[in-house]
Amino acid sequence: MIDAEQRRQLGAFVRARRESLTPDQPGTRRRTPGLRREELAARAGIGATWVTWIEQGRAIRASAATFARLADALCLGSAERAYLFTLAARHDPADPFGAVGDTAPLAIAAVVEALAHPAYGLDPAWDVVAANSAARRLFVGLFDDRGPPSPNLLRYIFTDPEARHLLPDHEARCERVMAEFRRDYGRGMHDPRVRGIVDWLCGNSPLFAALWERQGVLGREGGLRQFDHPEDGPLVFIQHVLADVERGDFRLIVLIPAAIEGLAKPA
Repeated sequence: MIDAEQRRQLGAFVRARRESLTPDQPGTRRRTPGLRREELAARAGIGATWVTWIEQGRAIRASAATFARLADALCLGSAERAYLFTLAARHDPADPFGAVGDTAPLAIAAVVEALAHPAYGLDPAWDVVAANSAARRLFVGLFDDRGPPSPNLLRYIFTDPEARHLLPDHEARCERVMAEFRRDYGRGMHDPRVRGIVDWLCGNSPLFAALWERQGVLGREGGLRQFDHPEDGPLVFIQHVLADVERGDFRLIVLIPAAIEGLAKPA
């Protein structure tokens, strides 16, 4: 349940956006600007009482679907829509990255925290569900507060400019990541969150969409991984991938410096 101040801010925001909209039939005499509550309710396909109670800051239990219809009717931009759902303490059904999945299995979380080298855990949707301080330092921008509740490795690699700078072999890395994810997708395709992420990336990353159509499939393999860190310079790791014993759809990824593995940095 959201508190009184949050409800007040939500009501004020909805009212301000309602009053900023142009009526469907302009020219009629009106006492107030914008849409009437009844008109907004009709656009959203919800009861006018819901709109009244939301604007009045009442303690109600409107569903995420109700707020989604309201957001569409208010013609909210992406930032405004995110703000609305934050105030309402609801997950936006249109945002697959905002959904919170399962927490990291205890074994993965414990190993991640125990390691000094970069280590992190991935769930079936490739949300990063656990990461140690070394991983957070390595993946610049992935764990910024501006992102969704759980950072998503696919979204980061394919759409974040920081990833393009961090990965010197960016397009080749994207191709491998896509083929590895495709293998996991065969087991998670009935999960609405996983399918929603694929749909979102196909619409927001031309590279993802092109690679998705190629139908390439690879197992998650280790091997050399290169990074061009903005502060630490060129870095080379050997990646190791392990599956959780109890949850085979979760993965533990560990990056060991190549020098420790006995491999020299490439020229």
